[in-house]
Amino acid sequence: MRPTMNAIQLVAGLLGIALTGAPAAAQTYDPRYPVCIEVYTIDGSTIDCSFTTIAQCAATASGQSAQCYANPYATQSRQQGLASSPPRRNR
Repeated sequence: MRPTMNAIQLVAGLLGIALTGAPAAAQTYDPRYPVCIEVYTIDGSTIDCSFTTIAQCAATASGQSAQCYANPYATQSRQQGLASSPPRRNR
């Protein structure tokens, strides 16, 4: 009975190491920022969603093989402010 218990503990320990040993990947789309940039390189592409305006992103993208776009996971209120026109006043 003792060898079986040691085997169970060994398997459980190895399983725990296997599940927690690999680093977790960061979330690509940060919902706090409404604009993302995708930068293209020979090795692939990277996405960074840390911009508050398209102009800010465009300045970073300048001179690179990159594109800016609206963050698909940003909160609705921020996305609406990014894409909508100013409110009209009735006279």
